Amino acid sequence: MDWDSSFEDFKNYLKLERGLSINSIKSYEYDLNLFRNYIKSNHISETPINCKSDTLKEYLYNNLSNKKSRSQARSISALKSYFNYLIFEGHIQKSPISDIESPKLDKKLPEVLTEKEISKLIESYDLNDNFGQRNRTIIEVLYGTGIRVSELINLKLSNIFFEENIMKIIGKGNKERFVPLGNIASNEIKEYLKIRNKSIIDTRFSDIVFLNRYGRGLTRSMIFKIISDSYKKVGLNKKISPHTLRHSFATHLLKNGADLRTIQLILGHESITTTEIYTHLDTYHLEEVLKKYHPRSK
Repeated sequence: MDWDSSFEDFKNYLKLERGLSINSIKSYEYDLNLFRNYIKSNHISETPINCKSDTLKEYLYNNLSNKKSRSQARSISALKSYFNYLIFEGHIQKSPISDIESPKLDKKLPEVLTEKEISKLIESYDLNDNFGQRNRTIIEVLYGTGIRVSELINLKLSNIFFEENIMKIIGKGNKERFVPLGNIASNEIKEYLKIRNKSIIDTRFSDIVFLNRYGRGLTRSMIFKIISDSYKKVGLNKKISPHTLRHSFATHLLKNGADLRTIQLILGHESITTTEIYTHLDTYHLEEVLKKYHPRSK
């Protein structure tokens, strides 16, 4: 068994059996390729079956010691998953990386916007501009539904049910879920579709909601640029991304009384522990209010 073929088998396992998204698989592939390149460039004769723990320790020390803790943890996690897969397939009996611990990470709370800041972003677009309504709608849908960027750019017209105000979303690992569509987001989409349907549309993308000037689907990087241009325009002193709108959606739901289980289902989180980070955000907000307004906390 060589590294190349076993990595390919592992990628197929991640896709078919674990149902991971393309982006998640690419992340695994990136970290595993770094290790494979290290093996090859140093003319190490070990194979996946007889790889030694010392080799992995040397690799991690030589190549990752100057990286951030989060990058180190991700690389170690990818290697652990790979060798655990080899155990699962019966190729090895013990993982050579099992005794290597990942660096402890501080829980990083996501940036969240206030409702006023969200409104500023949405209102920053000139509706007389060719793409003003489209960009405004993108912000409204991301904030109003909490969907991921990958889900937004693949959103289909045939999966939006305006009468019921609901959307069918194809999430990570091709898992389907239904997400409520608020009246404001629904109306913005309808306004955008009036303009979209008069434009040139590439027939391959006729069912995709958000299109570029050539009538084709948008990319993730284009969504990032749309939001980046928006927050710079309104002068927000925060570095935000499309995911910030998803975080803001969940946090505002929680603050207004929604329960975690409902938020988990809307966001498409497999585990409720992922959703629980928003309780930390809400606690932080409460602490800030206490410090600001209580006489004994100043």
